[in-house]
Amino acid sequence: MRRLLPLFAAVAALSGPVAQAAPAKIRVLYLDQSVGFVHKPVTRPANSNGPTPSEIALAEIAARTGAFTVESTQDARVITPQKLKDVDVLIFYTTGELPISAENWAAVQRWVESGKGGFVGLHSATDTHWDYSGPGLTYTAFINGKFAGHPWTQGTPITVQALGQKAGGGKDPVNTAWPARFTYAEEIYQYSDYDPTKVRALQALDFTDMALKRPWFVPVTWTRQIGQGRLFHTSLGHTPSTWNDPLYRAQILDAVRWTAHRKPGAAKPNPDEQALWALRSLLAYDGRPKAEIEARLTRLAKADPAWLSNAAARTAALRPLWPAKPDSDKAPFDTAYKAVLDEVVAKSGG
Repeated sequence: MRRLLPLFAAVAALSGPVAQAAPAKIRVLYLDQSVGFVHKPVTRPANSNGPTPSEIALAEIAARTGAFTVESTQDARVITPQKLKDVDVLIFYTTGELPISAENWAAVQRWVESGKGGFVGLHSATDTHWDYSGPGLTYTAFINGKFAGHPWTQGTPITVQALGQKAGGGKDPVNTAWPARFTYAEEIYQYSDYDPTKVRALQALDFTDMALKRPWFVPVTWTRQIGQGRLFHTSLGHTPSTWNDPLYRAQILDAVRWTAHRKPGAAKPNPDEQALWALRSLLAYDGRPKAEIEARLTRLAKADPAWLSNAAARTAALRPLWPAKPDSDKAPFDTAYKAVLDEVVAKSGG
C-alpha cells in the first residue's frame, strides 16, 4: 500500500485542485402582507389566489441568477422560531399592524443579531408597526423609521443622489446598480423616528434641481448593522414599473446577497454626511443656486460635528411643523425655518 502513495500523489497533482462546492442558495422568505394600504405590487389578481407582481418579480430574479430561492406569503404568523431555521433572509413589503406575536418578533431579532439571518425592507416596510414591549427593539426602532407622509407621490419627478459618491466614483456593495445620480418617477416617503446615528444612508433626494422641495433630509436607501446581522431598506418599489426595472431588481439582488453575508461591505453609520445633506436640503429649499450651495457645504464640512448634528436635528424638527393643510397656520414652521436657515447661512460665510 505504501508503494501506491506516490502514485496517488502524482494523480492528485495532475488533476489540479479539488473543485469547491458551490455555496448553497440563499433561502428567502418574502412577506407582502398588507394590513393597511394595499400597493399594486402586492395585490393578487382579481378573483384569484395567484402571485402578486412583486412575488413574480422575486421568483424571476431567483430563477435568472440562481442566487436564492424564495417562498412568498401574506401571513406574518408563519414567521416563527422554527420557520427561521430554514430562512436566511426575510424581505418585508408590508403595511399596518402585522400579526406577529411578541415571542416571534423577539425570535426574529435574535436571529438577525446572531448573524444567522438578514432583513430587507422594501418601500412600505416603514409603514408597518405593531405594539411590542418585549426584549430588544420595536419594529420601528429596528428598521429605523416610520412613514410620515409622501409629498412625492406616484409619478412625481425626483432626483436621487448616492451619498459619498461622485459620478464615476466607488459604489456601496448594495448600491452598485444605480448611477451615482439619476432622475426617476416614484413615490418617496419621509420619516419620523429616524436616527442618523444608527444607519448608513446610501441614497437621498437631492432638492437642488427638484421642483417639490423640503428643507430636511429625505433618505431613500440605508443599511444597518444589528449585532452580527445586516439590514437593508429602500423607499423605492411603489409601482409595478419599478419592479420591472432591471436596476431595481439588481439592487434587490445585491441586498439579498449582502444581508446574507454573501457580499462584503460594512454598514458604518455616516451621520456627519447625513447632516451635511440635511443642510443641502435646507439651502435648496431657500432657492439658493447649486454652485452657492456646494461652496457653502464645503465650508460647513469643516464645522464642529456637534454643531452640524444639532443643525441637522433642527431641520428634522421642521417636518412635524409643516402645515397639515394649505390653510393651516404656517407661522410656527416659518419661524423655526428662518432661525435655522439664518444660522446656517451665517456659519457658511454669511
